[in-house]
Amino acid sequence: MALPLERILVTGGTGFLGSAIVQALVEAKKYEVTALDINPPSLGTETFSQVRYVRANILHPEELAKVFSEAKPSIVIHTVGVYPLGNARYNLKGQEAVFEINVTGTENVINAAEGSGAKGLVYTSSIAVIVDEIDGNFANVDESWPTGRATLSYGQSKTTAENLVLSSNSPTFRTCALRPATIFGPNDPACIPVIHACISKGETPFIIGDGSNLCDFVYVSNAADAHVLAVCNLLATGTAAGEAFFITNGGPVAFRDFCIAVWKEFGHIPPFQVNIPKGLAWGLGLMAEWATWVTGAQATLSRRAVKDATAVRYVSLVKARRILGYKPRVNLPEALKVACQHYKQLLGGR
Repeated sequence: MALPLERILVTGGTGFLGSAIVQALVEAKKYEVTALDINPPSLGTETFSQVRYVRANILHPEELAKVFSEAKPSIVIHTVGVYPLGNARYNLKGQEAVFEINVTGTENVINAAEGSGAKGLVYTSSIAVIVDEIDGNFANVDESWPTGRATLSYGQSKTTAENLVLSSNSPTFRTCALRPATIFGPNDPACIPVIHACISKGETPFIIGDGSNLCDFVYVSNAADAHVLAVCNLLATGTAAGEAFFITNGGPVAFRDFCIAVWKEFGHIPPFQVNIPKGLAWGLGLMAEWATWVTGAQATLSRRAVKDATAVRYVSLVKARRILGYKPRVNLPEALKVACQHYKQLLGGR
């Protein structure tokens, strides 16, 4: 006689990462899945007849309580979050909205999960809990490094939310947090589109600093696999309970090399290269900020953007491999090819 399927509820289940997690859960053939989101599945996002799609807002506790009481999940995977793009990443304006969704929303999900009798929760945190300390460089960081020093609103909000999740861990409600690096892949809303946009802006020849700073990335299906592994662990041994884990594609790459690899997939090679020393770029960023203040027009460059572009940011996978059994299935060259091919189709030849 077949055992009943474990019920899993995924918040943000129609989003970029959430839909990949739903797909991974369906492919595992061990789970009954509810995908909760404020939006219905978008065009181009795979939907599954065996998945229950429910619309609800994580900022509305009464909506969550109703959905959770009906779904009765064993484990909740909470992926909903907001990430400011462009200059908004460095701007304090709009910070309240970031904290409302990332922190208050997470607190609401924890309460709904506990109230529904769920056995545990897997939280999608971020590498930003460490690397959003904008003045720092981070080489081969592991989970023993302290959080709480982020200077940008995203990293601060994810740190607060992660602490809420991990402090909720108990023998009857197991929780863990995954900290993915920058995620890319098909339907990628930011990483590939932003790098691709440099082509039309004529920005590809310019290198801030020496271009050798190493960074981590993770392909979306690899990040989804990590979430499924965390679910398995919390339902079985529980050795991941109360813990945080970095999730990457398994090897850092120079940020400049990553960009060049993306551009090559679109048939573009920078016609020449110009290195802009970090100090000079910082000065230009200051001038751009003044121009923004005077004219109101948003500039691409800023002092913090320069620091972002030249920072070293890569982490260790030792803990995720040891406790979760995580191993990236899709390597970086293959992942880039698939992600860029999908974006080409979206562009329709433009």
